[in-house]
Amino acid sequence: MTDRSHALSLSRQAELLGISRDSLYYDPRPVCEDDLKLMRRIDELHMEYPFAGSRMMMGLLRQEGFTAGRLRVANCMKRMGIQALCRRQNTSKPAPGHKVFPYLLRKLAVTRPNQVWAMDITYIPMACGFVYLVAVLDWFSRKVLAWRLSTTLETGPCVDALEDAMHQHGKPEIMNSDQGSQFTSINFIKTLKDADIQISMDGKGAWRDNVFVERLWRTIKYEEVYLRAYDSVSAARESLRRYLTFYNTRRPHSSLDGQTPDQAYLKPLRPIPVAA
Repeated sequence: MTDRSHALSLSRQAELLGISRDSLYYDPRPVCEDDLKLMRRIDELHMEYPFAGSRMMMGLLRQEGFTAGRLRVANCMKRMGIQALCRRQNTSKPAPGHKVFPYLLRKLAVTRPNQVWAMDITYIPMACGFVYLVAVLDWFSRKVLAWRLSTTLETGPCVDALEDAMHQHGKPEIMNSDQGSQFTSINFIKTLKDADIQISMDGKGAWRDNVFVERLWRTIKYEEVYLRAYDSVSAARESLRRYLTFYNTRRPHSSLDGQTPDQAYLKPLRPIPVAA
């Protein structure tokens, strides 16, 4: 993604990509088996108790026989890209220099496909290692419009997924995301502005602001990820592709009057409730 021979300095390249300059010089080391086991369980507990911070998470883990201290639990949660989901005041800290946009969906009636899209990233455990899944979701129909797997929490896969979704499905009026550095990066914001898309961002830690994506992650993990032990990134990609095809084309949703996301996207019957 970066080019050491380019006329732009590495610092400037990192700034444009929305990644840390330090990451360009970091030589990643494999995660030990004990940490992978711990992270897998943290992910499962986070789905059940999204309000649990590192202190509570440590207590939950110790009830199950894990001996990890709070610092180790906190480091694992940071590596996974998760945090306790609760409102905080004045703690929104995207990457330095990145602008945060206001939340536009409060009390907005979502009445049609492509009115609002949402994006997010989640941690996906494998048998030996882990990856991250980024998805673009149509808020009205719950249809997954595009997705990418990545081994790092960087901007590139997010932009790729967004461009893929727009290529296949047009563009939304509003794109909603959290305040993560990937979604506040110069490259991601430029892609939205160039397409004349309004930008909406959740309040810091306010999971209800992007509740449909949180429900999507829960569905994917309980119906697909936690039932598998992917032995490679390619195996994870192929298995997730099969599941997301099923999710879009065959899985009925009670909130959509029994329709599948594809049916709701192509032939909408009624508006869904207003955003939180």
